[in-house]
Amino acid sequence: MIEIKSKLRIPRSAYKVEVKGQLKLPFELRQKSRLRATLVSGEEVGLLLPRGEVLRGGDLVTASDGRVIEVLAAPEKLLHVACASATDLAKAAYHLGNRHVPVQVGEGFLRLAADHVLEEMLKKLGAKVTHVEAPFEPEAGAYAGGHHQHDEMGHGGKIHDHHHDHDHDHDHDHDHDHDHDHDHKHGHRHDHGHKH
Repeated sequence: MIEIKSKLRIPRSAYKVEVKGQLKLPFELRQKSRLRATLVSGEEVGLLLPRGEVLRGGDLVTASDGRVIEVLAAPEKLLHVACASATDLAKAAYHLGNRHVPVQVGEGFLRLAADHVLEEMLKKLGAKVTHVEAPFEPEAGAYAGGHHQHDEMGHGGKIHDHHHDHDHDHDHDHDHDHDHDHDHKHGHRHDHGHKH
């Protein structure tokens, strides 16, 4: 099985690159740094990318056998959100951002993964919501430092979803203070091999 360990950093237009494979994935899987996947050709590949790397449609990655493979954003079931005014659209974006929902921002519209709870909320805000199937390319977050520099995100590249059920294989700096009092005044020393 070939391994994919890095993204090509040079702009695609810099020189002619011969693409010898395509990897089509939905956004959820394009956020994972460790993944078994299948190329469009049916060949199995293993992703072993640096933690926090987010693959975008159009990115080029290099395989362990020297091939250059193009990343394709697979079409997904999305909500397409339009509003009567820019102010109303900004309000919709604010409420989605408040819930840590990955949102794609377009010219006069927002897109997010289909979710009936969020769909109802948006309709109550007066938004016109339609169902579409399209590639999903949400915003990278406040720390991206530019349009396609998705590897510099503050959360290690993960875009959190509103369910907060993402795997914790990335370093992030949310304060997870759970107020555990670990005074352990037991009167004996804890040097017999078990961890707290």
